[in-house]
Amino acid sequence: MADPAGGRDRVLVTGASGFLGSAIANVFRDAGFAVRVMVRANSPRTNLSPADEAVIGDLREPETLAPAVAGVRYLVHAAADYRLWAKRPEDLIEANVEGTRNLMRAALREGVERVVYTSSVATITPGHDETRPLTPETAIGIYKRSKVLAERAVEAMVEADRLPAVIVNPSTPIGPRDVKPTPTGRIIVEAASGKMPGFVDTGLNLAHVDDVAAGHLLALRQGRIGERYILGGENVLLSRMLADIAEIVGRRPPSLRIPRLAVWPLAIGAEAVAQITGREPFVSRDALRMAAYKMFFDDSKARRELGYTSRPYRQGLVDAVAWFRQAGSLR
Repeated sequence: MADPAGGRDRVLVTGASGFLGSAIANVFRDAGFAVRVMVRANSPRTNLSPADEAVIGDLREPETLAPAVAGVRYLVHAAADYRLWAKRPEDLIEANVEGTRNLMRAALREGVERVVYTSSVATITPGHDETRPLTPETAIGIYKRSKVLAERAVEAMVEADRLPAVIVNPSTPIGPRDVKPTPTGRIIVEAASGKMPGFVDTGLNLAHVDDVAAGHLLALRQGRIGERYILGGENVLLSRMLADIAEIVGRRPPSLRIPRLAVWPLAIGAEAVAQITGREPFVSRDALRMAAYKMFFDDSKARRELGYTSRPYRQGLVDAVAWFRQAGSLR
């Protein structure tokens, strides 16, 4: 029987229907890998390529994972429940922590040669590098806590089970194909639509999603087992980000600096509405708690050890705005 991979190395990419995962699948496909993507039955198919093999699987259903990892040489686990608020916070623990354990166990049973696990800078102390990880107790909000717990679980399996995993910690990716969109993508849409008259004093590390995806390939090829690598871009104040978006779309930039405490009642009200509708609020109390810290990070380790590079963050904004406009998200 002919090899369906055509002799190419087969890689399984989870989360490929989403923002970062689809960029990772593109990078690996362009590099000559045979890409298999695992998606849930109800996942959107907008970002999937017909060139890739698609299998149905769910991180919370271990019996569906064995067929997904069967016959693959490499695994890139980028699937995650990325919400800063959830009506059922335990959903994030089930998907991000228990789901990661389930998939890593399946990879060990199948004998996958190398794993790249997509963690997040949410597991690292703001303003620092990989040497300053957070603990579950110091992580703000259920998303960060779930990612810390998942990262610790992967590290434990590297130590105890010889899981051949490299951990990457993306900062905040921006760019095209943000279908959900992510919390940062929602900010871009709202700002580009002229619906953000003010800002709080905070900041983010922003990187083009395609550069972050390329960092995953570098980690597969050159990363050290058990090590963490921040895949970042530029440290940018929110005020500057909003001003750049305004310039890109031809609007006036917001000039009103809003104290975080002034937004607190709005967050409480938004969460109350979200409990009824089930839709994630645009602002939450955890988001405001996070905004007390500038989410700036040092990615020099990845640049030094992996040869990681990133383009100017503004290009990510330009590409994001163009994609959202084409998708009909901008009004």
